[in-house]
Amino acid sequence: MQKKKLVVLTGAGISAESGLKTFRDSDGLWEGYNIQDVATPRAWKKDPKLVLEFYNYRRRNVLEAKPNAAHFGLAELQDDFDVTIITQNIDDLHERAGSKKVMHLHGEIFKMRSEKNAQLVYDIKGDIHWGDIAPDGAQLRPHIVWFEEPVPMIEEAVPVVQSADIFVVVGTSLVVYPAAGLVTVAHSSIPKFIVDKKIPYTSSVYNVTAIEKPATEGVAELKELLKKI
Repeated sequence: MQKKKLVVLTGAGISAESGLKTFRDSDGLWEGYNIQDVATPRAWKKDPKLVLEFYNYRRRNVLEAKPNAAHFGLAELQDDFDVTIITQNIDDLHERAGSKKVMHLHGEIFKMRSEKNAQLVYDIKGDIHWGDIAPDGAQLRPHIVWFEEPVPMIEEAVPVVQSADIFVVVGTSLVVYPAAGLVTVAHSSIPKFIVDKKIPYTSSVYNVTAIEKPATEGVAELKELLKKI
């Protein structure tokens, strides 16, 4: 029998329990950095060394972090469902937990690219330094979608969500667009579940079961509910 398609949109809340900070818990400051100073194209033009320093620091944070029960719980759902994870997170914790199909909407911390050609992408586990050059002669930058930049992966994510038999949201405040708009793309008739410690307002979404708990507890409850579908 063919497995039902389960599509899961995840955000910072799922990685928070692995010790990775979220924007919404820190009043626009992240480890003492102002978002506008480190995560926008203007910041890169103004002080690229600071931006590189910030992402080098974050890369080390992610290397030290470990997947938590929520990451493992979603990976275990692959036994019973055809699962695709669409994540707003730039860490690799879903992959390390065993999830096979993961789409990163906002880029990946363990990749870097030419600042001039978004197609020239390379793996990176260490630091990126000012003066590290891509084959096209341009400075290498983090392979991250900064605020104010387009999100090209959203075009691939939309048909995946439209094809879902079940749609789940875990650990996202649903305020960062265009990712937040994916909730309204899922077919109105399918079951939807939202797991978050503070459930976001979703008046236009139908057939929603809200699980107002942190990701680790909420995914455990989600797994039990999905057994009944």
